[in-house]
Amino acid sequence: MVSAPPLSEITSLWSDTAASEPRFGKLSGDRQYDVAIIGGGYTGLAAARYLARKGLSPVVLEASRVGWGASGRNGGVVSGKFRLTFSGIAEGWGIDMARHMHDLGIEAIDHVGELVEAYGIKEANFQESGSLRCAHNEISLAALKQEVAWLNGVLGDHSTSILAPSQMLEETGSEGFTGGLLNTHGGVIHPLNFVRGIASGIAAEGIAIFEQSPVTSIRRDSAGLVLETPSGTINSRHAVMATNAYSDLTSATQSVQRTLIPFRSAIIATEPLTGKPAATLLCKGRSYTETRRMMRWFRKSGDRLLFGGRGAFGKTDSPSAFAALQKAMVAQFPELADVQVTHRWSGLVGMTLDSIPHVGRLDDRISYAVGYNGTGVAMSTLMGKYLAEIVTGNRPNIGLLASERLKKVPFYPIREPAVRLVAGWYQFLDAIGR
Repeated sequence: MVSAPPLSEITSLWSDTAASEPRFGKLSGDRQYDVAIIGGGYTGLAAARYLARKGLSPVVLEASRVGWGASGRNGGVVSGKFRLTFSGIAEGWGIDMARHMHDLGIEAIDHVGELVEAYGIKEANFQESGSLRCAHNEISLAALKQEVAWLNGVLGDHSTSILAPSQMLEETGSEGFTGGLLNTHGGVIHPLNFVRGIASGIAAEGIAIFEQSPVTSIRRDSAGLVLETPSGTINSRHAVMATNAYSDLTSATQSVQRTLIPFRSAIIATEPLTGKPAATLLCKGRSYTETRRMMRWFRKSGDRLLFGGRGAFGKTDSPSAFAALQKAMVAQFPELADVQVTHRWSGLVGMTLDSIPHVGRLDDRISYAVGYNGTGVAMSTLMGKYLAEIVTGNRPNIGLLASERLKKVPFYPIREPAVRLVAGWYQFLDAIGR
């Protein structure tokens, strides 16, 4: 069997404040299951849950620990949005498709609540507090106003509204915004507690989970598939690839790896705030995002303020990216100039060329769900549910997410310099206010 290098532990605010860390054994020997799921994050665990409810025997194979990838590192923002606007979807694919994609987004948010309730994951601290998009200039505010008018008038969605600068100051504690778009759908969550809670819940139902068991190869035999790990083998009829931006850990998932552009996202967290900053900054407990192309986002977790964004290039954490985040945070919230940053971490976001996730079949035996484009907490768990439908031969109506054939990223070997080039262009446009 092929060995795989050990994966380093990730230290973050979430790991330091996690309620517990369930441990699952390493696969050993030869075993038989109906469906082998590669990846122990939101998608893989949710897929296992719903496959078991269909009477199948699934197994989850995680290369490191449950939630080691994006599911345990993200900012804990629960959103039903896509990188494409719903009005843009309507222009390209019609009003009915836009309405259906909008409904999928709401379903994804609701599904998070269903899982929290089903498994009693109180430690996930899921707060349906909504989200606020913060306009950094008048051009961005005008676009937000158009979006709200379209959602209200065309889709009949009255959960969105425009806030004036005075309301933004009250909401955020910052004078740096010209207005904003409040969406009462969605909220925030402790992402690591959430994914570990799902894992504990499905394990209690008898679903097998193996950690430190990277799948190093997949081959066919007369009965179906054979998945090799360094210490054991799985024989299964079907397999699911749920590795998203971490599909490069072994060559077994290379077929989905080359359809994604991994983009490193960095996060910093402050020490617990006290006094006026604790009372006035982000006082409604929502998730908050800027409208700049190189988007920054922020939220509270307890009394700490988290500040994150993309632009951390390379394969490891970047001190310069963390320093840039702290500089941007203090520029937005000057009260934090002397506040200590206690946690710094980063992870990969799986971006797609068409800005939407992809869910479908590679062939008659292997299915996949990848490419959440930075908004995967809600959508990835819902797509795990629909993967169970696809594996069992059904064709669920998942709109634009249904993928008949994955398209590879052109010029994949030069993706990293290309990402840097695009990011630099976006930073320039942000700097000149476009």
